[in-house]
Amino acid sequence: MIAPLALAALAVALAWPVPLLLARAGWPARSPAAALVLWQAIAIAGGLSMIGALLTFGLAPFGPDLLTATRNLVTGEVDRIESWNALALCGAALLTGHLVLNLVLTVVRSERQRRRHEQLVRLLSSPHESGARLIDSPAPVAYCLPGALSSITVVSAGLLDLLDEGELRAVVEHEKAHVTQRHDVVLVAFRAWYASLPWFPIAFRAQREVGMLVEMLADDTARRAVPDGVLARAIVLVGAGQDRPLAEPEAAEWGGEASVTELGARLARLGRAPLPRAVESLVVAAAVLLLAVPTVLLALPVARALL
Repeated sequence: MIAPLALAALAVALAWPVPLLLARAGWPARSPAAALVLWQAIAIAGGLSMIGALLTFGLAPFGPDLLTATRNLVTGEVDRIESWNALALCGAALLTGHLVLNLVLTVVRSERQRRRHEQLVRLLSSPHESGARLIDSPAPVAYCLPGALSSITVVSAGLLDLLDEGELRAVVEHEKAHVTQRHDVVLVAFRAWYASLPWFPIAFRAQREVGMLVEMLADDTARRAVPDGVLARAIVLVGAGQDRPLAEPEAAEWGGEASVTELGARLARLGRAPLPRAVESLVVAAAVLLLAVPTVLLALPVARALL
């Protein structure tokens, strides 16, 4: 019973206190890449721990490890199973199916929307010298449509009128970073997590925090092409150029969906030094450890049985 209890404790910690503390921390803005790795480790280890706790508890009467217990369950070596163990096995199967199904549905839905949007953009836009597609709209808008085989960046005529050359380059480099770094894959995974567990307040918080981190990562790419002051002006000008005032909580990032709080966070971090490499390494090591704990608890008994 050690493995089920340890996995259950880890699942509870990763479902509430750990992500809540991470969401409230200030250091992720200084190292968004390391923070993003940690968020992904929390999500994967949390799901693995929840399923593993139910699975190991449900299979406990059948053998000392997952491999032996599964074999005994299939061959009928154990005649009787307690109702709690049967309930745990059903819970593990339902939770696994629920998570996988929501992931598949989210990916399919996102890809369908992306293709439909790309068709409209190619129909209603024209090529721009920056490599983006230009739409004839007075609103300052810029966004990317990443895909497995093809990706496009979209800018509006209103954006070109509003920004100078350096500021426009900052916006374009920001959007290109979303494409090249495949931030859409990470965002889809966390949208699927939220769709699977909408009753978990932390699932929505995680989706929001990860969205903020990918914006900061894209900003870091833009900072390598333009000075911080140019990027800051671009963020402020595009935000202030929306139809709604920047002070409203639903004001947009590059014409997308971002609150004034998120815009302020992106601006504030430009003047802060990144985390030391040693601290970043510790964060990555913590992410690896989170993934290793449930993996070892589940796989080590199997490895011993095989040896």
